[in-house]
Amino acid sequence: MPVSLAAYPSFVAPFRAFLDRIPPTGRVVVYCHFDADGLAAGALFGRGLPRLGPGWQVEVLPSGKGENAFLTPSVRERLLAAKPDALIVTDLGVHAQGTLEADGVPVLYVDHHIPEGQPPAPLATVLTGYGLDPVPCSAWLAYELLAAETDMTDLQWVAAIGVISDLGEKADWEPLAQTKKQYTAKYLKEAVALCNAARRAGAFDLDRPLQHLLHDDNPRPLAQDEVLASYRAQVAAELAVARKQPPRFPPKDLPDALPVALVTIDSPAQIHPLVAQQWIGRLPDRVVLCANLGYLAPGQVAISGRAGSRRLHIPDLLREAFRRAGQAPPANFAHGHPQASGGHLSAAEYEVLLRGLGLSHLA
Repeated sequence: MPVSLAAYPSFVAPFRAFLDRIPPTGRVVVYCHFDADGLAAGALFGRGLPRLGPGWQVEVLPSGKGENAFLTPSVRERLLAAKPDALIVTDLGVHAQGTLEADGVPVLYVDHHIPEGQPPAPLATVLTGYGLDPVPCSAWLAYELLAAETDMTDLQWVAAIGVISDLGEKADWEPLAQTKKQYTAKYLKEAVALCNAARRAGAFDLDRPLQHLLHDDNPRPLAQDEVLASYRAQVAAELAVARKQPPRFPPKDLPDALPVALVTIDSPAQIHPLVAQQWIGRLPDRVVLCANLGYLAPGQVAISGRAGSRRLHIPDLLREAFRRAGQAPPANFAHGHPQASGGHLSAAEYEVLLRGLGLSHLA
């Protein structure tokens, strides 16, 4: 059955309690992930919150390349510099470390990933869709929370971009069919593709799609943005090269080998998740890892893992690899979903991972 959060007091009541903490002329910062779901969730809060509090100032800040919301020191500095009276963190996970609670800022977490502990009480409010069936993505959650408080029907297209991006065109979100009919499924699909192209391209231009989501009244201008279309062409060119790289495996004679395959690429574009995803259909019994040597700063490796089988749990496998190599995994690595995880490693940490996976012969 579709998830309607209005029917879940455990969601709506804490959301209202969080809103009640915001001063009448308070400043709210929305810190969101940079993919289509995260940007859509951020834009929904950016547009919906002023309807609830006309005196509130709302700023939407997407996460940066390589940032961890909880463990990257510059994140806290950037958020504090925005001088928030309240903070919303969406589509970036939930972690016991928290964000600005220690600085006296009430924080609301709206998310659907595996929680990594409970942020510091009493200033943290966690609303996670993880464990619901189906698991609603962050834009879905944001829309339902706001719709329980005010009319959001004119912004269903923004939520649909996040839903389609994370859950597909047949997602069990009740307004989706009507939204596709009203705004044209073609434009919604194209908007999703161009949102994701913006963060995948080397330019990492998040502001362009975010401004569309924050100010347009339909998805068509975003879907027809020529600059975003050029980003998609760049990503397609990079992906065409990366797809020629074959996966490599642990030696056949390695005892108790982990079920993994590794593809190594060197690209400024965030295409490593796409490369990993393309291989899982052909390697259904393995976790496919794509290591991108060119996405981050020199000496840093971006890792994306995908699995096609629910019997495979990528965070557990990655942590086991570090254990086999005799080290603990970095704190900001191996989070996310059971079938979609990864993170960023230094060159030295990457060598440890390869050793634990039995792939040190590929270093």
